[in-house]
Parts: sequence; C-alpha cells; structure tokens
Amino acid sequence: MEIEMNPKTTIYKISLTLAFVGLMITATPSASAQSSGEIIREMEDLMRGESSRAEVTMRIERPRYNRDITMKTWALGDDFSMILITAPARDEGTTFLQRRNEIWNYQPSIDRTIKMPPSMMSQSWMGSDFTNEDLVRESSMIDEYEHRILREEEYNGYDTWVLELIPKPDTPVVWGKVLIWVEKENYMQLRIENFDQRDELANTVELSEIKEMDGRQIPTRMVMIPADKEDQRTIMTYNRIEFNVGLEESFFTQQNMRRVR
Repeated sequence: MEIEMNPKTTIYKISLTLAFVGLMITATPSASAQSSGEIIREMEDLMRGESSRAEVTMRIERPRYNRDITMKTWALGDDFSMILITAPARDEGTTFLQRRNEIWNYQPSIDRTIKMPPSMMSQSWMGSDFTNEDLVRESSMIDEYEHRILREEEYNGYDTWVLELIPKPDTPVVWGKVLIWVEKENYMQLRIENFDQRDELANTVELSEIKEMDGRQIPTRMVMIPADKEDQRTIMTYNRIEFNVGLEESFFTQQNMRRVR
C-alpha cells in the first residue's frame, strides 16, 4: 500500500544523506580558494561527489539507556539516496529513499511504503538527535544561504576557516544562523553549530577520528549534541565507505526498497 502526501521544501543539511552518506567523494581542492563561496564548493565536492556506498553505526546515548542502530547507505549526487536498517532485529529491513524532492519510508513489519509529509521531516530519525530532514535530504548551502568567512583559527590542531551562513529571505529553514569550521588543507568539515531564530545555540555537530578509507583521509565520527540536553547525544561512526561505485538512478526505486540488502 502507498500513501502519498505533499513533500516538504528542502532545508539545510549537516551532511548524511545520510547526508554524511556522500562523505568525502573525490575532489582535488584548490590551494588558492579563499572566498567563502569557493571554500563551500570545495567542501561540498569533497563531502558529496558522484556516488558512495557505506556501512554505518549510530549510537543513541541517553541517561537511562543506550541504543545502537546499524545501517547501509547508498548515495548518488545530491538527489538520490537510500538507507537500509540492518539492526536491531525489530527495525531490520526498514528503508528510507530520497528521489529528488520526494522522501519515502518502507516499513517491513506492515509491508507498507509511506511518502513522508512535511510534518514528519522535522521529527526525530529513529529516536536519535538527528531529524528525518538531517539524514535523508541534501541541499545547497551556496544557493540557500548568504555566507562569509567569519575568522580563521586553530581547531583541534587543524588550521580552519570559520564560515557564517545566514539563510536567504525566501529560504524556508529552521536555523537562523549556521557556523562551520572547515579544515584548510583538505576542506573537511570539523564542527558545525546551528543557531535558532533567536540566535541561541540549538545543537553542535563535531566531526573527528580522521582515517583513511578507500584511499581518502576522512572524518569517520560525527557527534550530534543538543544544546539544551547535555546528558544526551547521538554518535554516527563510518565503519566502511567506498566511493565512485557506479550507482545508477534505477537503483533508487520504491521497488528496490523492499529488495535491497
């Protein structure tokens, strides 16, 4: 059974299509890039690129319990992505699909595919501190935000640019401001701070544990920390990632949501 509802307009992503899903796909950064626009282009090329396939673990930490979710992810550019939950057993086979501006969720327990409405996009993804919007949809920071280099500073031993992004007037977003720490040599995101419309810090994303995967040095750990809930966080760890894996648009279908393993 399929239930169709109206899709929501794209908002800012922290990178998993799982945005982080398209993490660090091949790009050779230009050493002369200095403007905020050039830095963002290099960063987005590095983080997204052509295609990727990954195996990811998410750990949800709460004061009274911890919960682990494992998943496989596939991404093709900005417009196509798929997430398959492989554990725990009760969620195994649950699948999320992005095809351009449409987001679908397949629930094997009821054999049902649902087109996700705007009201669901801001809800928690699988009980984590990430939202459905965070993990299943990509957007362009260059197109949807005004941006500038706020300052340069050292962060965790890396020389970085700190970029400030302000949403354009006609851009429907949840954040009033975003700060991003970008490492200068390889244009990796190392830290993101999201501020609400009152200019108060809403959450922080920390990226770390730089490792070589498929011939690239990449941050393999992403931690989401809500500003108002210091006793909880969500950790995403990339156990494996492959780049330029030859995916086609035909892979990203509702039919394949039921078959993919």
